[in-house]
Amino acid sequence: MAEKDVNKCTQNGMPEDTPTAFAAFPYRVGLTKEEVVGFYSKWAVNGKYEKDLCHANFKGPVIAANALTDYFRGSISQTKVLDVAAGTGLVGKQLQDRGFKHLDALEPAAGMLEQARKKNIYTNLYCEFLDGNRLPIDDDSYDCCVISGGMGEGHIPCCGLHELIRLTKPGGFVCIVMLEKYLTQCKEYMDGLEQLMKDLEDAGKWQRLSRDVVPEYSLGRSGVTFKFRICK
Repeated sequence: MAEKDVNKCTQNGMPEDTPTAFAAFPYRVGLTKEEVVGFYSKWAVNGKYEKDLCHANFKGPVIAANALTDYFRGSISQTKVLDVAAGTGLVGKQLQDRGFKHLDALEPAAGMLEQARKKNIYTNLYCEFLDGNRLPIDDDSYDCCVISGGMGEGHIPCCGLHELIRLTKPGGFVCIVMLEKYLTQCKEYMDGLEQLMKDLEDAGKWQRLSRDVVPEYSLGRSGVTFKFRICK
């Protein structure tokens, strides 16, 4: 972000020159699930979401795909992945381009999921929230669960981590890519997310492999990538 733009923000804390949908992001305290889903379903129409979240504005899908490629090098074509908060399939497309063949999508916004369906990237598509409730998926179904852009105010809650662990096989990989500032500015995460990550590690559920800050993650702002190996 240019220096002159630092103090020119919308009421949602986004830079004034941010694409319209970014400025209207539903990351506000108190939003219902229905409001969040409605926003994203409308955003997906006519390719608006993918235009706003092009690589120049949002590098999360590439960061996530690179992380999975590095971890599963040598077994990419056999690896089964659940793309959580899959949206229109931006992460899935990056993974497909790298040779991943067994991809499923989990996305609560039907409008987003319909756009993802058209790309023929995913085998199974689940229109579900990752909110701590048990999903209609068996234990240890995946070699990897990945989240890119699904963390934020009103989005995936901390308790969703338990489902990520349940769904991922022992020895499997969980990758979470998110905006760094949400760790300290989102009410849901500021006192709970990293502490829960540590508690789960102390309980022997997973092992943290790395926590990396990523510059220029989205619109000049830093991101953070968490990588875990499942133990349980």
